[in-house]
Amino acid sequence: MLGPVILAASRSDKMRRFVSAAPGTKQVVDRFIAGETVDQVVPIVEDAADKGLEVTLDVVGEDITTPAQAEAARDAYLELVERLKGLGLGTRAEMSVKLSMFGQALENGHELALANVRPVVEAAAAIGTTVTLDAEDHTTLDSMFAIHEELRKDFPETGCVIQSYLFRTEDDARRLAAAGSRVRIVKGAYKEPASVAYQDKAEIDKAYVRITRILMEGEGYPMIGSHDPRLIAIAQELGRQAGRKLDEYEFQMLYGIRSDEHVRLAAEGHRMRVYTAYGTDWYGYFMRRLAEKPANLLFFGRSILTKG
Repeated sequence: MLGPVILAASRSDKMRRFVSAAPGTKQVVDRFIAGETVDQVVPIVEDAADKGLEVTLDVVGEDITTPAQAEAARDAYLELVERLKGLGLGTRAEMSVKLSMFGQALENGHELALANVRPVVEAAAAIGTTVTLDAEDHTTLDSMFAIHEELRKDFPETGCVIQSYLFRTEDDARRLAAAGSRVRIVKGAYKEPASVAYQDKAEIDKAYVRITRILMEGEGYPMIGSHDPRLIAIAQELGRQAGRKLDEYEFQMLYGIRSDEHVRLAAEGHRMRVYTAYGTDWYGYFMRRLAEKPANLLFFGRSILTKG
């Protein structure tokens, strides 16, 4: 299986150097990473708004080993909020954060991550937008959900992410599908053991549908993170069955993948949000996108050729 091999490569400094130096890498990365700086990503936000799209912005980078690095990650997001402030785009531009960037894995990491992410959530609320906490490997989730619950006391629109490949997620979805909640459902991109996660794609897809139904029938706001045409169609039908209007849930897809579908869904009246990553530490993010679906190796190759 290619997925575990790619995930292992994502943690290898030797492979990082090899991939970074390989001919053609920059061309591929530029297609799927929006840029390295805030200045480069602002025009992308504006262009998306012109097309009727919304965005969620992710400053990439997770290999945090010191409190100072965690504070630098916090400051990078605060800089982003300051730049978004002048765009006047409201909820068209929110932010996604990984708590590992804010020091979650360090000593006293739970408290450190909460202390670092809170100012970002507060600053986002001050300009009329919000933050979604991305899910990472299963060992981090209890901490993530606890931080999510704590933040929602003061900032109820703070969102979180759940992953269909984990056995626990249906129970998490039932708990989270309450009034005012914002929950993104994805398949999952980390290598998880068979003791906690489905290993078969068909089982992961079935769980995705079950969880999407729970979210659609709940009182919260579902965010459907998928590029799979079949799952998108099923989500639309589940939304219809639940009596949801098109603006009572949204689809999310990655920047640079199925861009025509972004525009099509928006034209149909759906809320369509583009997950847009930027920053210099692109390697781990990029490799996980390959690991999620190893067929993306071919997809990325075709994308270089077609540019479409």
